[in-house]
Amino acid sequence: MSLLTTDVAVIGAGPIGIELAAALKRAKIDYLQFDAKQIGYTISWFPPLTRFFSSNERIAIAGVPLMTFDQLKATREEYLAYLRQVVTLYDLRVNTFEPITDIRRDGDGFKLATKKGRTVKCRRLVLATGGTDRPRKLGVPGEDLPHVHQYFQDPHEYFRQNVLIVGGKNSAVETALRCTHAGANVTISYRQDKLPEKSIKYWLRPEINGFIADGRIKAYFNSHVTAISPSGVTLRTDDKSFDVPADFVLPMIGYEQDTTLFKKVGIELAGDCQAPVLNEATMESSIKNLYIAGTSVGGTQDKFHVFIENCHVHVERIIAALTGGRAKEVPTEFEEPES
Repeated sequence: MSLLTTDVAVIGAGPIGIELAAALKRAKIDYLQFDAKQIGYTISWFPPLTRFFSSNERIAIAGVPLMTFDQLKATREEYLAYLRQVVTLYDLRVNTFEPITDIRRDGDGFKLATKKGRTVKCRRLVLATGGTDRPRKLGVPGEDLPHVHQYFQDPHEYFRQNVLIVGGKNSAVETALRCTHAGANVTISYRQDKLPEKSIKYWLRPEINGFIADGRIKAYFNSHVTAISPSGVTLRTDDKSFDVPADFVLPMIGYEQDTTLFKKVGIELAGDCQAPVLNEATMESSIKNLYIAGTSVGGTQDKFHVFIENCHVHVERIIAALTGGRAKEVPTEFEEPES
């Protein structure tokens, strides 16, 4: 078993984790970075050609401009290429596909264990692990059947198939439209009496409303799934239950944060979202010398308010805390959420 030592260990290599690594390198702070998967992994399972809601300058990191060939908001593919570019430009070393399996206090520092059998000792630790680690579950019989897809990938798979989409917010609406354009017969089940327009990309609202009004997409509002079978879904409304044929079921109902590492080290979590308790001026958690960055600070968000674009300030605050400096005040609230 090999032993690595460093001043700062960073767990997570999404956009904010990468931005932090670049800032640590600029500040000449010794660090090591780990990720359980590839850099930008969460973004990698976006459907092909998904565009961000946020403008390019708001999701650019580490002072590197994000430019697209058509001057439009970045697609999944463009943003992943951009992350690779930033890592290459700064010559960042990321230990990818090396999950951290355990965190222990070690005096005022920490001792980490990796799945590759390595031990890492660090004085300070930053968790930038994100908040969308796994899909939310419906909690109904049949949701583990093979035709139930928690991740929407290539719409081509659903050509001329009956597709039941659960949910009514941005992901569900975009999935419904893309499947419809690919030739699927789409039905939506949503628990509210209408779509929440503030949670839908503004350029998608007219199209989804028009498709539902025309009957091109069938929508059952005030409904919820009670069971899934190999051939269909049982829906329940206030006054009745009924079956809807479905070759594929796509529950687009959001994602949960994996708090395993938070709990292993004893970070205090609070509220319905189980967000980590922290000092917002420094991003230090309830554990001395342990900092939180990126969307990790939001826990499992029901109504999203923490995105890439309002997490850049976390990097500045952490660097200031590590070097004894002072972070300037940066606005953290924006009107538009990202994809």
